[in-house]
Amino acid sequence: MPNPPDLVAIVNITEDSFSDGGRFLAPDAAIDHARTLAASGADWLELGPASSNPDAGHVDAETQIERLGPVFAALKEGPLPLSVDATDPAVLEWAVENSIPMINDIRGFPDPATRERVAGSQARLVVVHSLLEASRATRDRVTPTEVLASIDRFFDQRLEELVAAGVSQDRLIVDPGMGFFLGSDPLASVAVLNRIPELRTRFGCPVFISVSRKSFLRTLTGKTIDKAGAATLTAELHAARESADYLRTHDVGALRDGLTIEAALREKR
Repeated sequence: MPNPPDLVAIVNITEDSFSDGGRFLAPDAAIDHARTLAASGADWLELGPASSNPDAGHVDAETQIERLGPVFAALKEGPLPLSVDATDPAVLEWAVENSIPMINDIRGFPDPATRERVAGSQARLVVVHSLLEASRATRDRVTPTEVLASIDRFFDQRLEELVAAGVSQDRLIVDPGMGFFLGSDPLASVAVLNRIPELRTRFGCPVFISVSRKSFLRTLTGKTIDKAGAATLTAELHAARESADYLRTHDVGALRDGLTIEAALREKR
């Protein structure tokens, strides 16, 4: 395995996230959960004020910022850097104004004005590919070949646009999308997981992978969300072996333990 990836812990401050919606909507619950994830071995804490699953409802920017405010205030002086997972331009603006170290946009920064604004920050930018470049994922049926071609087209264009807007190449991180971001065929996500080294080489950027509890794992195994832990960990360890630079996960402790054992086994070998 190459250098171990950074573990990005998911803190969903939402009411309808597919796996834990409502559990951490209250600020105190989100703050406590974030601190537990930090103690479990996270490298980053990612705050998400709105869900992107296909069944999620719309959350206006003002509400998203209200959700983020108290959690950010409690964690900003903590030991771990913060990331914000958002796509509304006003929320991204809030992230820039508050010097958030990493910004994750599931639409991949499609707005020229937003690209110019983030160019003036120092944040790392996670540029996410999705088939529709929409604020939520899709259940469309698309073949793995079509998905891989879409990823190439998307990053060829979007990375060039971000650099042209003034974003330095070393701040860019590519996320090819997973699960419903790639449609309803689970083999599309499998194909992308087997292509991580090629993505790093082709685009010259670190690769960010988010497979935790995703739909394709549940489709392949027939397991419900609450029983998707083993499939998640298997896919995450595969991504780590394939040189993913960041792994976004719900269960930091399990993934940290898995990486520790993999390292010990390599050392003994």
